[in-house]
Amino acid sequence: MINKNIPFQSIDWNKIPKTEHKGETGIAYWQTTQFNGLRIRIVEYSKDYFADHWCEKGHIVQCLEGTFISELKNGERVILTKGMTYVVSDELSSHRSIAKDGVKLLIIDGDFLKKKE
Repeated sequence: MINKNIPFQSIDWNKIPKTEHKGETGIAYWQTTQFNGLRIRIVEYSKDYFADHWCEKGHIVQCLEGTFISELKNGERVILTKGMTYVVSDELSSHRSIAKDGVKLLIIDGDFLKKKE
């Protein structure tokens, strides 16, 4: 892991373009800023969003607006609402997102979440 310092800076999300990522149903809109070993995103899931894959990547996910379900491959479903957060390291769960009415999230991931043996 390369560890580089990040100098103080602000992120004006209004200036970061959105990219579209289609789900099984609905669309995810990502605004992404990337640092060495660190990715920070604002992600919005459209109404009736259902992820098209199981994710095994680690994340810190903060629900900024709305409600969504984080479904785990073992069948467990965790409902997150505005103000709630989940945290998981790489390869410690298979999860996917479902948003009936749309949701806005802050998602942080990077090298610091790599699975440690």
